[in-house]
Amino acid sequence: MSEALSQKEIDTLMNGSEIPAPFDQTISDIIGEVGNISMSQAATTLSSILNRRVMITTPRVSYVKFQQILDELVTPKVSTVVEFKESLEGSNLLLLNVEDAIIIADLMIGGDGNTTNTEFTELELSAVGEAMNQMIGSASTSMATMMGKKVDILPPEVNLWKDEAAVQYKGIDSETVVCKISFDLSVEGVIESEIMQIYTQEMVREISDTMLQDTAEVLEGREMMGEETRQQSVPTQEATKKVTVQQPEFANLENRKVESNIDNLDLLMDVPLDFSVVLGNSRKSIKDILSLGVGSVVELDKLTDEPLEVYVNSKLIAKGEVVVINENFGIRITNILSQKQRLNNLH
Repeated sequence: MSEALSQKEIDTLMNGSEIPAPFDQTISDIIGEVGNISMSQAATTLSSILNRRVMITTPRVSYVKFQQILDELVTPKVSTVVEFKESLEGSNLLLLNVEDAIIIADLMIGGDGNTTNTEFTELELSAVGEAMNQMIGSASTSMATMMGKKVDILPPEVNLWKDEAAVQYKGIDSETVVCKISFDLSVEGVIESEIMQIYTQEMVREISDTMLQDTAEVLEGREMMGEETRQQSVPTQEATKKVTVQQPEFANLENRKVESNIDNLDLLMDVPLDFSVVLGNSRKSIKDILSLGVGSVVELDKLTDEPLEVYVNSKLIAKGEVVVINENFGIRITNILSQKQRLNNLH
């Protein structure tokens, strides 16, 4: 592995543009492949969230001063920074146009993405944060699988960079040379944007060292297995037998129109749903739980006149009040949560 460039060499080579890679091409290829696999998984996650096809391009790996990345941004932008908490040192910096962030929020609350809204509020900020958190979470899981070690991330930090004065990030020194892995992000029919990952040189070394070590072990194992397979697959004269091979025969198919009287809703009638009504919650220590007995009173975190919460598959969908029907308890639905309210409950 080649050593990183000195600051003097960097200043000599840097004139506001990309600098020669401080690592050899093999390491850059490894970083590009890791970024490609992890962000492909992130794109799959975003696709399931938005219910739209999400595509990313082949990653472009370059080495630049961090200040150059900030200088080249066209504001306004929505920035999402996700820091690694364990195993790796570096950042995932995801940048979206404000218009794209508004579209993502609209899709997450059930819209079609063709919104006329131009105001970026706390609702859009929360939606983008949730989407980016799930994306980078799945990307980190993919990285952990490739590297064979635990990779944890901190909660995402989402900010609106309204103008050039607001563009700042103190996690990396502006003069530090970083590895920039950039992708073009496309959400079917509604978004064409850019997404990027920022790795420090220390993180590049750690990933490449791990991947190169794993590759060496795998190749050695494959070579041994391949030799054994070749030895076992050599046919002997005694084992050779003649077999009869015939073409399969199938009945001719007729193009007939099939009519069905089944309602689409009938297909879901036997799908189980977990319906639950929550009176309240209480947190107790193990000591307190062990001391409970017949007649014990557990204090809940709700008052008697507060509405009960109705959950379906652990998702809050409505609120209601207790009623008595023929000496049985029941619940009267008083409020069904809107799509925006359910989005706010994601956190």
